[in-house]
Amino acid sequence: MDYQLLFAVITGVILLLILILRLKLQAFLALLIICVFVGAFSGLAPEIILDAITKGMGGTLGFVATVVGLGSLFGAVLEHSGGAKQIAHYLINKFGIKKAPWSIMVTGFLVAIPVFFDVAFIILIPLIYALQRKTKRSLLLYALPLLSGLAVTHAFIPPTPGPIAVADILNANLGWVIVFGFITGIPTAAVAGPFFAKFISKRIHIDAPYESLEDDEAQLNLPPTGLILSIIFLPIALIVINTILSSPLAENWNLPSNLTYVTALLGHPFTALILANLIAWYFLGIRRNVSKEELLSISTKALYPAGVIILLTGAGGAFKQILIDTGAGLMIAESLTSDYFPPVVFGFIIAAIVRIMQGSSTVAMITAAGITAPLLGVSDYSEMQLAVLVIAIAAGASVFSHVNDSGFWLVKQYLGLTEKQTFKTWSILTTLIAFTGLIVSTILWYLV
Repeated sequence: MDYQLLFAVITGVILLLILILRLKLQAFLALLIICVFVGAFSGLAPEIILDAITKGMGGTLGFVATVVGLGSLFGAVLEHSGGAKQIAHYLINKFGIKKAPWSIMVTGFLVAIPVFFDVAFIILIPLIYALQRKTKRSLLLYALPLLSGLAVTHAFIPPTPGPIAVADILNANLGWVIVFGFITGIPTAAVAGPFFAKFISKRIHIDAPYESLEDDEAQLNLPPTGLILSIIFLPIALIVINTILSSPLAENWNLPSNLTYVTALLGHPFTALILANLIAWYFLGIRRNVSKEELLSISTKALYPAGVIILLTGAGGAFKQILIDTGAGLMIAESLTSDYFPPVVFGFIIAAIVRIMQGSSTVAMITAAGITAPLLGVSDYSEMQLAVLVIAIAAGASVFSHVNDSGFWLVKQYLGLTEKQTFKTWSILTTLIAFTGLIVSTILWYLV
């Protein structure tokens, strides 16, 4: 074992945490500094270090920047239309108040596909307040299932930025990531949502903090539920269909060449999201008398947070490339290759450590993906296994949200909790998501 390489990597990770935690340096800049540090301490020539950073950034951003940008535009139009509230109202009316926790969980699960976690939570929280006042039960009975649905989708199911970034760094097929994201996400959301909420709401009673500002008349102008769900699932369906038809499963199906051409074109994430954007732009914007100027303003604002995620993901790709070019990644991979220590567990642990130390799930995902990627060169893993690995890393990056995570304070503020109550509810919920996700993804790893 090359101890100089090992020292460079370990010291680099420690320095990364110091830069982010103590010096409050932006994660994008911190990751680039670590790339230079690890490369230099590993003995790489300056031009090789800089070429690796350029290669890692460019290779990652070509895909991620496009998908994250298109996903952000798509979510902004859906958010503005009131589609999230319409889904929630429809499900609650359909299944009744008694099953409201499950309806709310499903709402969160669906809405977070195109809409960022914090935005979706703020949009839907007035509905949670209204349910609490109507039933007089603990606010947690409805809020935690919503949070569970939102958090699971945000972590596991593209086109949310986290799994897109990890999938790109690991070269995982996005279609399989979506499939296994749903397979893992549904039981995970149930465990961390309605089941946990039923348990904890009997022990902690919380009333709605203040009156909802929801306007019942405004609900009359919400878009149809069928239209909203169709637009949300269109890109997902196209990507999954293309994945299945281009996989070994379809080799003996003798499909017409025209069909495979069309599915390959429309089922690529770029084309699928472009199509979804155009349909949303027309049916949720133009047809609802939203001016072109307002639509332009909505979509432009949506790209601001996407820029941070895109640059951060690029820095993660650069870190991965440095580990590969120095040989440190191969060294770690060979030392950890064991039937008793599969990559899903390794990726989960790395992501969990970074998440607990610095708070951001996105930084944790990207850092863990960069460290885990070199392991994949040691063995020949299938497309399905790589997709499951993405889910395992996302699960680790969800664990134990606490005071260094902005989500902790968002939940505390909107639910009117004390810090202790937030630990007992939100922190436990995110930990349940992490370990349930790990269990399911580990089972899937050996099945596929």
